[in-house]
Amino acid sequence: MTTAPPRTAAALDAADPLAHFRERFAGAESELVYFDGNSLGRPVAATADRLAAFVRDEWGGRLIRGWDERWMDLPTTLGDDLARICLGAAPGQTAVGDSTTVWLYKLMRAAVDHVARTEPGRTEIVIDTDNFPTDRYVAEGIAAERGLSLRWIEVDTSTGVTADQLREAVGERTALVVLNHVAYRSAWLADAPELTRIAHDAGALVLWDLCHSAGAVPTALDAWDVDLAVGCTYKYLNGGPGSPAFGYVNARLQGELTQPIQGWMGHADPFRMGPGYTPAAGIRRFISGTPPILGMVAMQAMLELVEEAGLEAIRAKSVALTSYAVELADAMLPEVTLASPRDPAQRGGHVTLHHERMREVTARLWEQDVIPDYRDPGGLRIGLSPLSTSYDEVERGVAAVAEALR
Repeated sequence: MTTAPPRTAAALDAADPLAHFRERFAGAESELVYFDGNSLGRPVAATADRLAAFVRDEWGGRLIRGWDERWMDLPTTLGDDLARICLGAAPGQTAVGDSTTVWLYKLMRAAVDHVARTEPGRTEIVIDTDNFPTDRYVAEGIAAERGLSLRWIEVDTSTGVTADQLREAVGERTALVVLNHVAYRSAWLADAPELTRIAHDAGALVLWDLCHSAGAVPTALDAWDVDLAVGCTYKYLNGGPGSPAFGYVNARLQGELTQPIQGWMGHADPFRMGPGYTPAAGIRRFISGTPPILGMVAMQAMLELVEEAGLEAIRAKSVALTSYAVELADAMLPEVTLASPRDPAQRGGHVTLHHERMREVTARLWEQDVIPDYRDPGGLRIGLSPLSTSYDEVERGVAAVAEALR
């Protein structure tokens, strides 16, 4: 027999200082329970008008003049906004464009090529076995291209890379360490400053994947002395399906790295169209092709909401939402195992519940307009986007999981 949780959703929603933001998202007024905001965020309601205005006034009204007036600089001006609001980074180090996979390739490849030129004895990429699949696949491909080897850190899928594990893995042969700030499966929140320090003490560069933290978990890339970072904008930044990713390159490395996809937009004088490639100064040299301007419009609307709410307040609500989900699971789902850290200080913005029937449960819930996602082995993932999710939604969703299991 289950027991009721000690707190009620109604009381928590009434006390929530960010509750009013929910009405600013399209679809949030419906009865649908959305537990997948860490895969694709709800659209900001104002985005529809922004897109229409862009088509009418900028694209339709200014036509190709838009490139001279705003679009050419948007990858870096939007990157600076993202850096200021979400990343803890100074201007001139972040650019928006391309996909996460492309950014991972460009920055991993640039890093290992730089190390090969300066310290050719460093021939290993360190990465963990539960790193996001794209990161692992890109690392495998680059290792094969450049004659490098991969050193794998074996991790428990309900946790993530620890300081002791990284210390044991890195050494005089390490060129690059690739880590997730928030583990995609368990939501393990890595100790980024400590792990960065360990990689640097071993003489290696480090690249952080921020896909599951950007917009929900504060970072301090400059203060942590991070070398490189990559993240997407369709999760907690609500840019929409396939919205462009971002890359961060620490200013101290920008003149040292050669990015491998040399396109005309990263040229020092792109409209000269001369016979040879001369990289632009600063972060712009890491841009390759024509930036996806339409895909940046929705992200701008969400960044304004994040700035208005404040990232620290968003993180506080994220902790409260995931803690409530854990509390409800403890009370209503005795047959389920928590596959995420119980300590919220070690947990990002989602919670994973384990049961051998979760694949079947997820499929059944989708038919009922309750939308979590499934991750092997047996994990139902509850992703709670703080500005668009209510406590009532969490309570109704966990109750539906209990019903589906039974």
